[in-house]
Amino acid sequence: MIPRHRTPTHPGEILLEEFLEPLGMTQLALAEHLGVPLQRINGIVRGRRAVSPETAWLLAGAFGTTPEFWLSLQAAHDLVKSRPRRRVKPIRRVG
Repeated sequence: MIPRHRTPTHPGEILLEEFLEPLGMTQLALAEHLGVPLQRINGIVRGRRAVSPETAWLLAGAFGTTPEFWLSLQAAHDLVKSRPRRRVKPIRRVG
């Protein structure tokens, strides 16, 4: 369900607060563990980069989650951020 009055939490914030900080793990350590550039992890944590399907698989493997968990967080965030300001009338069947 998409919240109506707030933007869903970016997956980078979840990554930082629910995974990295409790484990005492740095972004650099995670990047090295996943074999990805530090800039990718930092961009996600700062909310400037989306979690891609590939990164979702890597995070799922590292943290024992599912790729769907990460992609669902991203999709919920993206849908609210991309909601158009104008409304579109529903198409009605003719005849």
